Amino acid sequence: MSEVAAVRVKNLVKDFRGPFRGKKVHAVRDVSLKIAPGEVYGLIGPNGSGKSTTMKAVLGLVAPTSGSCAIFGKNSTKVDSRGEVGFLPENPYFYKHLTAAETVRFYGRLCGMRGRVLRDRIEEMLELVGLQEARDRRLKGFSKGMLQRIGLAQALVQDPRLVVLDEPTAGVDPKGSREIRDLILTLKERGITVFLCSHLLEQVQEICDRVGIIHGGVLVNEGRLDDLISLEDKTELILENASSVLMEQIRELVEVTHGVNLVSEGQARTTLESLFLRETQGASSQEGRRQRSGKSRKRIIR
Repeated sequence: MSEVAAVRVKNLVKDFRGPFRGKKVHAVRDVSLKIAPGEVYGLIGPNGSGKSTTMKAVLGLVAPTSGSCAIFGKNSTKVDSRGEVGFLPENPYFYKHLTAAETVRFYGRLCGMRGRVLRDRIEEMLELVGLQEARDRRLKGFSKGMLQRIGLAQALVQDPRLVVLDEPTAGVDPKGSREIRDLILTLKERGITVFLCSHLLEQVQEICDRVGIIHGGVLVNEGRLDDLISLEDKTELILENASSVLMEQIRELVEVTHGVNLVSEGQARTTLESLFLRETQGASSQEGRRQRSGKSRKRIIR
């Protein structure tokens, strides 16, 4: 018997009426996708592409014009489909006069949690998102990154099987963004399914198993990340401490091999985000120490 999908969207169509009885706006057009349990799935696309509408349909916040959405086999339009779902919207609203612990307690009580179970869960969530030291601080003094992390804590308080995140790192600085992505990977390790929407491609590339690309309300491509970003006719080699003699031998071998072209050659590069984090955090990782030691790396694409 096949495993029930964590999320299944089948031929989803969502139309909205324009203002003053205007013409229909086609927000989503015949979108179908499937997310397996324990998977991190990213739905990416530009602003206005239909990402958030698709996510809201999955959550049952908007009704499909046609088609269907299901969570663990339950129709998303039914209330019982949401019992095992945690949700963090793009711009969550919190009561700023509450502390971090009081906020998690508030959402836990909304989920029906009480007594020692809730007290233990509050401490577990604050530790998970790295806010134990700020447990008694009021949210009005929190940074954007801290608010996103308390948002994750409230989304996880009832121990959901599926977590839905809409632009989870929007407006967050690189350090806070990295912390949130590390949390998402921790959720994956715990077997929790994550469905996230984003327009920040580098972030999606780091954490997602599968990706759907949506544009103009249409799912234009979808599949495993490694398959989508690989170039079929190119191979990349990264050499450390390559001597000039070795490089010349490689060039000569390429020249005498039929059908092979040396497309580019140059120094291996990191990303601006990685450089920023390394410089501001003291190059604590092994990779940071290696790059600072002056070791030469060559990158060849053929």
